[in-house]
Amino acid sequence: MRVTFPFLRPRPDLAPGRTRRRAAQARGLHTRSLACIVAQGLALLIFCGGAPPAAAQYPGEPAGEIVANLAAGRVVIFVAKDAIVVATLENPIEVNTRPPEPVVLASERFGVLLGPVEWHAPASPQYVALLVRELPHLRTLPVAALPHLGQSQGGDEAADIEAVGQAFFERLNQIVQSLHGKLNLPEGEPLIQLIIADYLAGYGPEVWQLSYGIQQEEEKNSYWTTRALNPEYLQVWPPEKGQPHTLLEFDYPPENARPSLLDLLRQGDPRIAAVRTADPRLAAVEDRILNGSVNKVLSADAVQFLRAALDALAPPRARETIGVLHKETGFSWILPPPAPPAPRLPQNRPPEAPTLQPH
Repeated sequence: MRVTFPFLRPRPDLAPGRTRRRAAQARGLHTRSLACIVAQGLALLIFCGGAPPAAAQYPGEPAGEIVANLAAGRVVIFVAKDAIVVATLENPIEVNTRPPEPVVLASERFGVLLGPVEWHAPASPQYVALLVRELPHLRTLPVAALPHLGQSQGGDEAADIEAVGQAFFERLNQIVQSLHGKLNLPEGEPLIQLIIADYLAGYGPEVWQLSYGIQQEEEKNSYWTTRALNPEYLQVWPPEKGQPHTLLEFDYPPENARPSLLDLLRQGDPRIAAVRTADPRLAAVEDRILNGSVNKVLSADAVQFLRAALDALAPPRARETIGVLHKETGFSWILPPPAPPAPRLPQNRPPEAPTLQPH
């Protein structure tokens, strides 16, 4: 497949001088409902075929479709007294859905991707992209012409967040340029999100949400060109002065978002109430969450609370992950993610054909 890159320009909302906290205000062009999503966003079916204009035909470009499996579900981040705890709970909306999976990006940083993370062509034995696997390596690629977050907070670390965001943007842009059918997203909804949490020297814990949209233009004969938009950066931790220090939660797909764990606690959901009554230590953690002082809870207690709470909320067959980022010792697993996907075989492959897969 031949891939061409459009000229990449910084967006006005990420111009030099912007403060580290300020979120991007302008959004790229988004369109309505993912018409190619199978069964309400369960597996993303994106048609790359059609009749491209003669000038736009590229030798070896794939015809047919690309299927993208989603990382769907909750991501809950608990910024405790001595560590950052991350817990994820799968929303198994389709057989090939994967739980959101924390990925170590550096000794004091991890990221979590939400959205289409596994891209493959059904007729091919290879994946087009495995973004969860690729993410730790993408940050080491050269990044040029970065739009700059302000240097009032973070200094070189602010540029480091941008380097991760821009490197992932370039990889995503490479993938979506293969899409030449109309791809309709709900208005204002990103294609994919990247949550980043870390410890910043001289600053403390911080959490960022990076949102990536796409833009499409029709050339002729229903042939569309597609490009990724530069990410929107939103800092969600630490909270603004005077605001509560409580749980952070992200849910995908956004249009099917369920009540957050914090909302369920406030509503006295009976599933969570059972967790509170089971252990006085967990009741104390819940009180800290509700009064906005999670930064006074020890990470060991935060882990036990999140594990019990997500167990109580988990739908059938939903998988969970839990990890802890300590400033001194780095990231460690409490509940590791499921094994990565195995090599694929073409769907039209004869059953008697030889295979290189182990038996």
